[in-house]
Amino acid sequence: MNDQLEVSSHTTITTDRENDETSYSNLKPLFETANILLGGIQSLNDDTQRINSELLHHQNSIRFLFEDLSKLKISIEETHSSINAQSTSQQILEGSINSLRQQFDDLRNISTDGTLIWRITNIQQKMVDAECERQISIYSPVFYSSPNGYKMRLRLYLAGDGNARRTYMSLFFVLMRGEYDAVLQFPFNYKITFCLLDQTSQQRHIIDSFRPDVKSNSFQRPCSDMNTASGIPKFVPLTIVKQDNNPYVRDDIMFIKAMVDFSELPKSLVPYILTLNPGLPIPIQQESIRRELEKRAQEKLRSITETSTSANHDKPMM
Repeated sequence: MNDQLEVSSHTTITTDRENDETSYSNLKPLFETANILLGGIQSLNDDTQRINSELLHHQNSIRFLFEDLSKLKISIEETHSSINAQSTSQQILEGSINSLRQQFDDLRNISTDGTLIWRITNIQQKMVDAECERQISIYSPVFYSSPNGYKMRLRLYLAGDGNARRTYMSLFFVLMRGEYDAVLQFPFNYKITFCLLDQTSQQRHIIDSFRPDVKSNSFQRPCSDMNTASGIPKFVPLTIVKQDNNPYVRDDIMFIKAMVDFSELPKSLVPYILTLNPGLPIPIQQESIRRELEKRAQEKLRSITETSTSANHDKPMM
C-alpha cells in the first residue's frame, strides 16, 4: 500500500515538473520578447532624454539667437538714425558753407561807387517761388556810394508787387543803416536808375529812373537795418521776361544794373554809360564818361555857334 502511494506521488511530481518545464518553454519566448521590449523602452527613454536635452539646447540657442537678432536690429536702427542725423547735419553744414561762400563772394565783390550789377541765377525756379508765394521777393548784394558812403541794396519781386502782381516785375531801392550815417546828409535825394540788361549784342536795355520823395520815410536816415523799399512797381512786363529766347534771360540768368546819380548826369547820357564795358576799371569808365560829356558839350556849343552864324548870315543887309 505504501509502495503504491510512493509511486503515485513520484508520478505526480514528475508530471508537475514536466508541466512546469513545458510552461516555461512556452513562456520563454515571451520573456525574451519582454526583455527585448524593456531594452527598447530603455533605449527609447534614453533617446527621449537625449532629444529633450538637445531640444532644450536648441531652444536656448534659438532664444539667444533671437536676442542677438533683436540687439542687432536695435544696433542697425541706431546706426540708421546716426547716419540720418549725420546726413542732416551734413546738409545743414553744406547749406551753411554755401551761405558763407555766398556772403564771402558778396563781400569780395562789394561795389563802392554807387553802381551795382546784380547777377540773378535760377530765374525759372525763383519765378515759380514768387508766383506760388513761397518767396515773393529777393534781395541783391549790398553796395555803397563810396567806401564811407551810403549803404544800399535792391529788392526784386519777380512776379510783381501790389497792383503789379502777376503782370510786372517790381524793383525797389532799399536804403540801409550804415556805419557812417552820422556824417552823411539825409534825406537821401539822388536819382536812381534801374536797368534790365540785354545780354545780346543788340543792347536793347530796359531803363527806368526815379527821384526819391524826400518826405518819405524810405529816404530818411535809417533807424533799423533797412528802410521801407521804394522804387518802380511796374518795372518790366512779365510777358517780356517770360518770352522764349528773350535777350534778358539767358542760361536761366538775369542781370540788373542800378546806378545812383550823384553828379546830376544828363538822362540822355545813361544809354551811353550802359554801353561801357563793366569789366573796365572804374577810373577808366569815369574818364570815358567825362570825355563823352565834353564831346557832347562841344557839339552843343558848335551847334549853337553854327545856328547863330547862320542866323546872322540870313539877316537882310541895311
